[in-house]
Amino acid sequence: MDIADTIDGLVPRSNIAIGLPPGEREVIGAAFTELGFSIYLIDGPRDLPQLAAMAVPIAAAILDVADDPGSAAEVLAELTRRGTPMPVLYVTTTDGLDALEKAGIRDGDELLLRPIAFETLRWRVEAMAIRAQVEPHDRVESDTVLRSGHVDASWAANAPIFAIFNPKGGVGKTTIATNLATALQLRKGRQVLLVDADTVTGHVMLSLGMPNGRSVADGWADEVEGEVSEPILKLATAHSSGVRVAALTSNPLTLPNLDPERVVDTLLQARSGVDSIIVDLHPSYSDVNLAIFAIADKIIVPVTPDLPAIRAAVQLAEVASQLGVRDRLLLVVNRAGSGISVADIVETTGMPAFAEIRSAGLYLVWAANDGKTLIDKYPREKVTADFDHLAERLLLVTGQAEPVRRASPRFALGGLFGRKAPIQG
Repeated sequence: MDIADTIDGLVPRSNIAIGLPPGEREVIGAAFTELGFSIYLIDGPRDLPQLAAMAVPIAAAILDVADDPGSAAEVLAELTRRGTPMPVLYVTTTDGLDALEKAGIRDGDELLLRPIAFETLRWRVEAMAIRAQVEPHDRVESDTVLRSGHVDASWAANAPIFAIFNPKGGVGKTTIATNLATALQLRKGRQVLLVDADTVTGHVMLSLGMPNGRSVADGWADEVEGEVSEPILKLATAHSSGVRVAALTSNPLTLPNLDPERVVDTLLQARSGVDSIIVDLHPSYSDVNLAIFAIADKIIVPVTPDLPAIRAAVQLAEVASQLGVRDRLLLVVNRAGSGISVADIVETTGMPAFAEIRSAGLYLVWAANDGKTLIDKYPREKVTADFDHLAERLLLVTGQAEPVRRASPRFALGGLFGRKAPIQG
């Protein structure tokens, strides 16, 4: 089967059920219809058994479960028991995330937080449609969409990219980046690449008590004509926690040598070698940062409970809307409870609080003095539990809640739809 034939035939054969609120489902349904999908508009999960009884093969059921995730879970569990499982893309709010997690998300289902952008929704559904037609990784047959090799698919356990950014310095970006990386590595069993992309004042290595290794810029400078540059994973140095750490540059004077497009390609290539990538960014709207925004699955916005940090977050929300990445922002209140209330921060920024990190005080100093993070130095402290919760939520909203199952070789879906890699919300 030719790949072009597969692509052309993929979408028209895909049926999706849309169980969103009235008005929204009609608009989104019309947009998917224009793309060639067959659409079934439903009122909610209770309509799914009727579709199953009609023997309609559903590639994805888009369900708003903000009101009653428990009922949705019961319906889907019953369908699975009957031998008619249905893949689901849950749409919910940050406030509904805990209830949905408690109700249970099956392996293979996906989750998208409001506000949602259609492009984000589209790429998730496109990936689910391909997944519905592909055999399990250990039984790829010659007539599947993977037959011809390097097909880029977001369902194939590509590492999500989490960018840490606020246009104001001093809000705890590096603290959150290093502790989140260690929480994912030590507490969640993920292989993590931590990238210091603060090309001016970056100090991730210093915070972790590590000597500066060769940076990406160093690797590019040492290139011999005709040779392929060293991948970032080869340049990375392992921390005692197991997290692999790399820097884009160790000298701000080399910043002009960092081509944004090449930086993006470097990070995308690394997605096939680890389970999560965390990128600590400089507090500016540089070309490198804007390029990383474009490929980040989530942009974590640390905000401290003070007016300058809050104003910077408000500005970021406006800029993100102009860039089309507003739906990827996740507000994390750092040093929560030590100033302006979380409720006031949420109201002012217009962003729900995805997580709260309490003040760590001297624990941060003592951990840094040992070249460690709070996670590996003080595993039983309450602030460590805050980072655990943040890590759990990130894995949930990026569809990584279950243990990562690696395919060999790994496939990605980049060329399928005419771009280097899908941008997920």
